[in-house]
Amino acid sequence: MLILTCPAQLQRLEGALRRSLPLTLPVYGAVMNINRGNPGGLEVVVDAWPEFGAVVARRSGEVAMGTPRGIGGMGVRSGYAGMYWGLELGCCGLWFDGCCHWRPFLAPGVRVGSLTSAHADLLNKTWPYGGNARSRQYLEELLRLFPSLCLRDGAGQPLCWALTDPFGAGTHGYTLPAHRRSGYMWTVLVLAARRAQARGFPSFG
Repeated sequence: MLILTCPAQLQRLEGALRRSLPLTLPVYGAVMNINRGNPGGLEVVVDAWPEFGAVVARRSGEVAMGTPRGIGGMGVRSGYAGMYWGLELGCCGLWFDGCCHWRPFLAPGVRVGSLTSAHADLLNKTWPYGGNARSRQYLEELLRLFPSLCLRDGAGQPLCWALTDPFGAGTHGYTLPAHRRSGYMWTVLVLAARRAQARGFPSFG
């Protein structure tokens, strides 16, 4: 296995993965993030170069059989896309596809915003894999390093939100129970897809 560190190789890998979308979604977003400053501290491992058959994106310095710390790794091999190890992620796509001309309708007092590390406890309580110190640390890291989008009420409290993970995927989408069936999640996903597309990330449903 070979760790790719050369910027030219990583750019070439990104192009190769893009040509094989959506099969390569589990690692494509990670390679895009690496090529744009690597906020998650990831690395890419291939079985061979330049003719590779397997690609794994993981936390820098971790090994596939080791104990994951925080963000897990995902990879593709021989037509199979899946998680090798690590925390389970919310989905394997890059945001849901939305109509470019769709105009969101928000109830009076509801506005678009983003989340901060101050919301980590709320997210940790509402995430199915949350409720412990490790999950809170993971969510706080996502909030600090990657884009998030939320809808807030008149008092500024989050009603609905979606995060982005190191693999460029939408994860941990949630609407507070009292505000469900209002179309808020669809609004968040479409707006997030538009923002992702503006940064060069493709959108898939």
